[in-house]
Amino acid sequence: MIGVVGEALIDLVVAESDPSRPVAHPGGSPMNVAVTVGRLESPVAFLGRLSGDAFGDLLRSHLASSGVDLRWSVDAREPTSLAVVSVAPDGGAGYSFHVHRTADWQWTPAELAAAPGFEAVHAGSLALALEPGGPVVEAWLEGLKDSTTISLDPNVRPELLGDRDRYRERVDRWMAFADLVKISDEDLEWIWPGSDPAELARGWVARGRRLVVVTRGGDGSQVFGNGYEFSVAAHRATIVDTVGAGDSFSGGLLHWLDRVDRLRPDRLANLTGDEARDAVEFASAVAAATCSRAGANPPRRSELAVSPSDRAFVPEV
Repeated sequence: MIGVVGEALIDLVVAESDPSRPVAHPGGSPMNVAVTVGRLESPVAFLGRLSGDAFGDLLRSHLASSGVDLRWSVDAREPTSLAVVSVAPDGGAGYSFHVHRTADWQWTPAELAAAPGFEAVHAGSLALALEPGGPVVEAWLEGLKDSTTISLDPNVRPELLGDRDRYRERVDRWMAFADLVKISDEDLEWIWPGSDPAELARGWVARGRRLVVVTRGGDGSQVFGNGYEFSVAAHRATIVDTVGAGDSFSGGLLHWLDRVDRLRPDRLANLTGDEARDAVEFASAVAAATCSRAGANPPRRSELAVSPSDRAFVPEV
């Protein structure tokens, strides 16, 4: 089973074309990853702090209806976090957050299972970065690193992260225990301004990261692993908005690796370049499907058309 730890919040989506009608969507980067994996029918559990308010009930229902196991989630007394999402005519999304004393950031060590037995755990975004719970989640992940594949997507939200140098130090610590890294070129530019994404990725692989994927939106992805390096084109889509695209990419990547039995640490260590290419092409297709509809609404497995001419889809998926 894949575990996903982090925030589950409400995306209040405001489109420039109709700002008088904001729409509430379940969201939060880690939750979106868990929903994607669940809809693709790989076993997945969400470790989140879910409020008892109406929005918390909506999040629970959304997760459960997507096939996500909630047995490790926490019933929190604090209110649900809120992200206001502004969608431009080209589909691009901007975010503002209402997170003061909300449920997602209050982790204590007792709330995280000491030995959950997951093959992989995905983490990142705000629950790993924000006080007071972020250091608790970080210490928990570090304790799992010898027996569990750790998947990381920093998913930077600069307006909430404070001092850049301090955040960069935290990312460096996360990179030391992550096995699988998905990160966008925009995130890299904020964390390490002016740096070469390829040089950063090569350095992480040289220091033991098994697979690093740098996503570049419509320009596709750069993929780095032990003995291989290549680019994958973005999958074609009619863009409605890009909300949740990166999260569904991560979910698609985790699902693919799970289906071909390359997710456990010993198996991921032997991932070939061809396998990595197939995984990233599939993840790109899942992200494209998410972009084709409003909000973070990743596709279900049954919605992905199988085409013999398309290497992103193969019968065993």
